[in-house]
Amino acid sequence: MSSFFDIFLLEAVLNGILLGGLFALLSLGLNLIFGVIDVVWICYAELIMVGMYMIWWMHVSQGAPLLLAFAAGIVFVGLLGALMHQFIIRPVLAADPINQLLVTGGVLFLLQALATVVFGVEFRSLGVRLPGFNIGEMNLSLSRIIAFGVAVVAILCAWLFLTRTFLGTAIRAISQDRAIMPLMGVNPDRIYLLTSAVGGALAGLAACLLVLQYDVHPAIGLSFGPLTFLICVLGGLGNLIGGFIAAFLFAQFISVGGFMFQIEWGYVIAFVFFMAFMFWRPEGILAKRR
Repeated sequence: MSSFFDIFLLEAVLNGILLGGLFALLSLGLNLIFGVIDVVWICYAELIMVGMYMIWWMHVSQGAPLLLAFAAGIVFVGLLGALMHQFIIRPVLAADPINQLLVTGGVLFLLQALATVVFGVEFRSLGVRLPGFNIGEMNLSLSRIIAFGVAVVAILCAWLFLTRTFLGTAIRAISQDRAIMPLMGVNPDRIYLLTSAVGGALAGLAACLLVLQYDVHPAIGLSFGPLTFLICVLGGLGNLIGGFIAAFLFAQFISVGGFMFQIEWGYVIAFVFFMAFMFWRPEGILAKRR
């Protein structure tokens, strides 16, 4: 009985690691946007929902190859992120944070309503289900293994982009000192627009992985949007590494807690940990660098 328990506890831990990769990818784009523009996109999960619908429409309705549908979803959501910044975020950059939250909250409900009008409330399936991956008596999700690998590669690419390229250096510089960078020849508006496009593209990338695991419907953003936001807050809003660590902490609480009790209790334990940690360290695991 003890060995049986140990095997399936190990399976829960491994599944938590894989789930953490997906959570890390979900929080990556939102942390990048906040770290540079200092605006929280409450509607970020709805951008992912739009990407999932785009992929479903391309592959199922139009018969496009899956990889082409994935590419179209990433590009489309990246463009949507840029348009959102240009026409919605930019006019309220100097406004109070509560006004910025209300504006992005309005976009959240707008995108949900548009998805309902265009696609209805039915659950739409991509029709692609990846098999499980067996290691002895343990069963691991292949889609989560892929999501974990993609998340690690995406984090690495984001780090290389921010530390090894001129644009990445400009992004890091303007996030640390917004007042001085225009004097150094950096156009903040272009950097903000580029960051929004990259953040949108990352939302499209997350959509590619989620649509392999979940059916898409207008309210799917509510399933993981609040959790993504809490992960970003726990890690330190705007800190990519902190978000990465927080994603794996949340995932372990959910996976192991679900194994020990029930999956709902796993979420309860994760949220209780979040609240307790915020009382102790309100700035998060790693506060955003200034």
